[in-house]
Amino acid sequence: MTSLKNSVQLIGRLGNEPSIKNFESGTKMATFSLATNESYYNNKGEKVTDTQWHNIVVWGKKVEVVEKYLAKGSEIAVEGKLINRSYEKDGSTRYITEINLNELLMLDKRSN
Repeated sequence: MTSLKNSVQLIGRLGNEPSIKNFESGTKMATFSLATNESYYNNKGEKVTDTQWHNIVVWGKKVEVVEKYLAKGSEIAVEGKLINRSYEKDGSTRYITEINLNELLMLDKRSN
C-alpha cells in the first residue's frame, strides 16, 4: 500500500503543445498542462462544466513518447505523484503543484 501514499490518476486533454527541455547531462524533460472536465447540473437544472488544469512533468525515456505522439488536444490518462514546490519571483514566493508522471496511456483513436 505504500504506492498509494502519493498517487494521482487523471484522464484529460493536453491544453498546449508539450514543451521539451534538453539538459547538458543528456536528460530530457517535458511539461504540458492537462485539462480535466466534470459536468453537473446546478439548482436551476442547467448543465455546468467545471474544468481543472494540471501541470504535468515528464522525465527520461517517456519524453520521447510525449515528443513524438502528443499534441494539443490529445486525450491521455496519466498516473503519477504530486510534487509541491516554490520559487521566488519579483520579491514574492510563488507556489506550484505538479504531477510527476509515472505512467502514460494515449486514448485517442489512431487514424489510418
